[in-house]
Amino acid sequence: MTKCRLDHLVVAAATLEQGVEYLEKKLGVAVPEGGAHPLMGTHNHLMQLGGDAFLEVIAVDPGAPSPTRPRWYALDDPAIQARIEKQPSLITWVVRTDDIVGATRSAEISPGPVIEGRRGDMVWQITVPDDGAMPDGGLFPTLIQWPGALNAHGPAPNMVDLGCRLDQLIVFHPQPTQMRAALESIGAADLADVAEGSPHVEAVINCPKGAVTLD
Repeated sequence: MTKCRLDHLVVAAATLEQGVEYLEKKLGVAVPEGGAHPLMGTHNHLMQLGGDAFLEVIAVDPGAPSPTRPRWYALDDPAIQARIEKQPSLITWVVRTDDIVGATRSAEISPGPVIEGRRGDMVWQITVPDDGAMPDGGLFPTLIQWPGALNAHGPAPNMVDLGCRLDQLIVFHPQPTQMRAALESIGAADLADVAEGSPHVEAVINCPKGAVTLD
């Protein structure tokens, strides 16, 4: 069976500046610049979370042409737009696999078709539903596969280390047993704790300001 590893957390913001400012207040660090995604009309900042995981702050790029398809992570969804307009938010998580096609087929919750992502000279495969929605509203992870040897650890080891470490990832779901089974279907059951509750994702991060919860 496919075995997945945690790749990164996704914090969405109405603007990239607001997202960076929010995380600086929460975590006590300034997340470094990443780059732009021409296909999706978005841009990001990135930082390591220790080991092979990283944190991505993403927003619509106001200087980019409008994409010809819905943006990923439901960034065109009015409900998500209203949510991140109030405050940047941890909206979903991404897991890395060596067989993204096989993992997509075995997933009990459809992550969407596999497409090519691109930022600068980096190219990868990622699952994005045709309508841009997140699987199970972001509770079920997006799947990603990095090219060649890079996939073993992902790009995180090459990112700036600002001393932030992911301590715990929690998926709150009204039917936790079903969510655990869905995660097991892609070999990701040990990557997050699943708890009963209103649907959302939380991450506890040890940082210069202590143990901080992002949601």
